[in-house]
Amino acid sequence: MLKAHQSSLSEIKSLRNLFLQENNFQIRYNACHERGWSDSYLLTLNDSRIGYGSVKGKDDLKDRNAVFEFYLIPSFRTFAPNAFSELLQVSNAAFIECQSNDVLLTSLLYQFAESINSDVILFEEGCTTSLGNDKVVFRKRLEGDNTFEHKAEPVGDYILEIQGEVIATGGFLLHYNPPFADLFMEVKENFRKRGMGSLLVQEIKKECYLAGRVPAARCGRENVASKATLLKAGFKIAGNMLVGEVQRNY
Repeated sequence: MLKAHQSSLSEIKSLRNLFLQENNFQIRYNACHERGWSDSYLLTLNDSRIGYGSVKGKDDLKDRNAVFEFYLIPSFRTFAPNAFSELLQVSNAAFIECQSNDVLLTSLLYQFAESINSDVILFEEGCTTSLGNDKVVFRKRLEGDNTFEHKAEPVGDYILEIQGEVIATGGFLLHYNPPFADLFMEVKENFRKRGMGSLLVQEIKKECYLAGRVPAARCGRENVASKATLLKAGFKIAGNMLVGEVQRNY
């Protein structure tokens, strides 16, 4: 008999390691587990462990209304629809949220959900670029640097400067599944649309690798400028964040 039992993170750790190995890309909501923002469920068949599922909040991450991870040992994947149905019933999840590059959960999203939409694009490393500008200096930010007001992103650990003026900052975040890191940057408003963002991302990618991490990134679907910046800096589209409402009569 298939069952879903609420469990601790430690109980599903070995299964989640298999999930991360199989899905060798940045997991956007990886930190939800360590920060206590998720509930996990052990999936069993006749009392044998065959997989797990995890639930977080869709809008408020501290809620528990959206399935965002689901894994079954490959030899048991013929039971995936039944196991997923059991997970939905036991967790009472109203939404399914996944990355389109997570093939197993995406297939179940389209089977069990409706009103599916996407508002975030995911990026992975694509190629090495050789953008340059003789007037621009890239370096690590120093404590005394006079940075500009940031409206969207935090002040990063790396900067671009022209004649002593800081015109862009950026960095990478490490609370994702190793070896991946998430890049971010912001360009001073009067220096935008000059390729500065792409130049900065290109250089931060190098620093990311030197720190032993693989660069990744994301942006809103409507953010045309950020999408163009990331693509120009050598990223490629890896997938999309997808979310759907669980069908009432699945």
